[in-house]
Amino acid sequence: MTIFKTPTRILAIVGKELVSIVRRPGALLSLVLGPFLIMALFGLGYSGFRRPLDTIVVIQPQTGLPTETKPYEDVAGEGLRIVAVTADEAGAMDQLRRQVVDVVLVAPTDVQANFEGGRRSQIAVRVNLTDPVQRSYAIFLARGLEAAVNRQVITEAVRETEGYAIKVGAGKLTQIRPDVVAAPTEASVENVAPSAPTVVQYFAPAVLALILQHLALTLIALSVVRERNSGLFELFRISPISTAELITGKLIAYGIFAGIVAVATIALLSVGFGVPMLAEPGWIALVAVLLVASSLGLGLVIAAVSDSEPQVVQLSLLVLLASVFFSGFVLSISEFSEPVRSMIYALPVANGIRLFSDFMFRGGTVVVWQLWLLAGLAAAYISGAWLLLRRVMARA
Repeated sequence: MTIFKTPTRILAIVGKELVSIVRRPGALLSLVLGPFLIMALFGLGYSGFRRPLDTIVVIQPQTGLPTETKPYEDVAGEGLRIVAVTADEAGAMDQLRRQVVDVVLVAPTDVQANFEGGRRSQIAVRVNLTDPVQRSYAIFLARGLEAAVNRQVITEAVRETEGYAIKVGAGKLTQIRPDVVAAPTEASVENVAPSAPTVVQYFAPAVLALILQHLALTLIALSVVRERNSGLFELFRISPISTAELITGKLIAYGIFAGIVAVATIALLSVGFGVPMLAEPGWIALVAVLLVASSLGLGLVIAAVSDSEPQVVQLSLLVLLASVFFSGFVLSISEFSEPVRSMIYALPVANGIRLFSDFMFRGGTVVVWQLWLLAGLAAAYISGAWLLLRRVMARA
């Protein structure tokens, strides 16, 4: 009969584990349905197309070129969206520096004189981009614009060749170089951004924000659930410690630990990888504090709705998966449609990536509202966790 003892013991363990899984439907649902929900939101919100770059065209009055947007929309193609045609170059550049628009196109003022002199006319394409991929995309669009303009110029020249030859004389016409005749205009791209990080440097703020969120969220959630399952909450219930004091103590402890990690990581990025730090250290520290505080609050909420450490791990990994998909780590948030785009900002890391990038690469930010949003998320998550954990301690 001893030959049946080992299989019997194994089957007993199998039965116990299956029963424990069935008794925790919340963990089962989060494990199975969570990834499908994230993929559904991704499919709903992501169009698969890059957003056209908002563009202002600067045309001086003496050029005689049209001042309506329609002719330039036909030339620009789908990559550039013409939002205005103006003669105010300074105003257009101000909007570019404030990141209201993405591109400023300055048309040449002396195309005819340059052509007759055998010179190419320069189309100034000015951008304000720190993303190296976006910079390459802007150069690609500029080359396409250059080709489109040249096609139109050559078409018009062929149409008026006979009259032009009579006007300037055949001898002078033959003096124009063939390459100028083939390409009368040339696009020159100028990036007015304060810095031009490499690909590795550009993704450094995203990695920093993702590390801080996942670290803070996971550690505080595991700590709370571990104490809850070990019976410490029953001791807290009969002790003078209140829920608010418990939460405050954990926030301070894990906030200090996350702060040390943040300082070490920022120092490594700056010294080891040469990541620019154009803003005052206080602004970068403020972003780190708000990001850590909101992440800790979200971790407390996860702990309050979880009944075991494995479920905490599952939920924290789901948050990590959602952060990689939606936060701007890989795909720009602007490429998602509403209402998914608005929902993305509930993730602390989505705000942290943009703010870290702006303060590191630009020395400032035009999205100050995201600082306030991070503070609001921290207050909302911590308040919600306090309400949920107070009920948990009352039932302990």
